[in-house]
Amino acid sequence: MKTREKLEQNQIWLYVVTLAVAAGLGLASPELMTSLDNHILISIVIALLMFGMFTQIPFMSIKESIGNRRFILAILTANYIAVPIVVWLLSQFLPQQSPVLLGVYLVLLTPCIDYVIVFTHLGRGSEKLMLLSTPILFVTQMFLLPIYLWIFMGEQASEIVNPGPFIEAFLIIIVLPLLLAIVLQLLSKKNRNSSQLLLDVSAWIPVPLMALTLFVVVSSQIGKLSQYWDVLLKVVPIYIAFMLIMPFVTRFIIKWFRLDIKSGRTVIFSAGTRNSLVVLPLALALPDNWSTLVAAIIVTQTIVELAGELIYVRFIPRVILRDKVYNEGSE
Repeated sequence: MKTREKLEQNQIWLYVVTLAVAAGLGLASPELMTSLDNHILISIVIALLMFGMFTQIPFMSIKESIGNRRFILAILTANYIAVPIVVWLLSQFLPQQSPVLLGVYLVLLTPCIDYVIVFTHLGRGSEKLMLLSTPILFVTQMFLLPIYLWIFMGEQASEIVNPGPFIEAFLIIIVLPLLLAIVLQLLSKKNRNSSQLLLDVSAWIPVPLMALTLFVVVSSQIGKLSQYWDVLLKVVPIYIAFMLIMPFVTRFIIKWFRLDIKSGRTVIFSAGTRNSLVVLPLALALPDNWSTLVAAIIVTQTIVELAGELIYVRFIPRVILRDKVYNEGSE
């Protein structure tokens, strides 16, 4: 148990090392690493990661999360009202090319449901609330993403984005792992020996599988980035601006809903952290003339975001939501 806890405590540095190795191999041996460039393989790896994550979510006490209405309303408001407005405004500074806009919209309009839990904990938020909100966030984003794409891009999005890959990703990446995790938790209550053992084993899955997912994604995609340096150099400032703006915008939302300090930090991390790993299979399933550029835009966001999260874990509890300042402002 202590070994697992130690692994979880040091997982950020494991991800940093994994990214460095993946980037090095992807750039040094692009021909070899392109063998990993397969949306089915990436979907399976992410599905396994989601299974490991979902087994750790206490679904039997999900009513506790839904019962916290102010938190749920705040996190939904931040992700589905504030974020789309900020993203649309920032997108006006991008090249008005459909693949570029689609890539940015795909990744910035979808809240993260995986490693955000880790960063929430490190940033002194409530990882339990973040865990409990992940099923709600995933279902809502899969429902709302096509709507936002249609609002922002009109018929262009409906012509290019086939609903098939979205449905496939939803079934493979979320529904199947979710059902398996819930069944496993139900069985663990009836048969505490074998099922509980499986739950304990599955608790080891998230960290190594997150590292594996990052390795597969970055090593297989980073070689493509050089083809689009001119576009990516225009996209990176948008990603940085997004991560800078969202904590300040979200601070007003959590004060509006009168959340406690840990819940407030949780909402900030959710609003600022995006779902790049889950939407990547959607990008890879696009037509060939779009998929490479859209995937490169999404992978770039992953790299920028992981660097930004290392700043977030210090910046949010020390600057954005400090205990003393927040409490004084709430009185």
